[in-house]
Amino acid sequence: MHLRVKDGQSLRAKPELNMSFAGLNDADVAAALAACTAADSFNHKAFFAKVGLASKSNDDVKKAFYVIDQDKSGFIEEDELKLFLQNFSASARALTDAETKAFLADGDKDGDGMIGVDEFAAMIKG
Repeated sequence: MHLRVKDGQSLRAKPELNMSFAGLNDADVAAALAACTAADSFNHKAFFAKVGLASKSNDDVKKAFYVIDQDKSGFIEEDELKLFLQNFSASARALTDAETKAFLADGDKDGDGMIGVDEFAAMIKG
């Protein structure tokens, strides 16, 4: 599945990824994904708490950031947020436009339209 082309790179939904490198429990991830299967049911703060990311070290949070930053730009852009859940399970749904915009608005503290690693960490820990 191609998402868009940025600077000649095609972004795709990744194959099944395992966030266990960030110390996340598979059962917690599955429960968090199950809680937001319906459109417009995703709440990023509740999701971070359910998967246990909010209680992880800053290094683990940064590892998660770099998985979500699919184009390796150093920022998570709106199109990458749309596929956020697919970083936890390839079969997860894409976020709706409303969910994506709310997620971005909460994380983008400097108003540049993207979420940097420090903004991401602050959003998760906050």
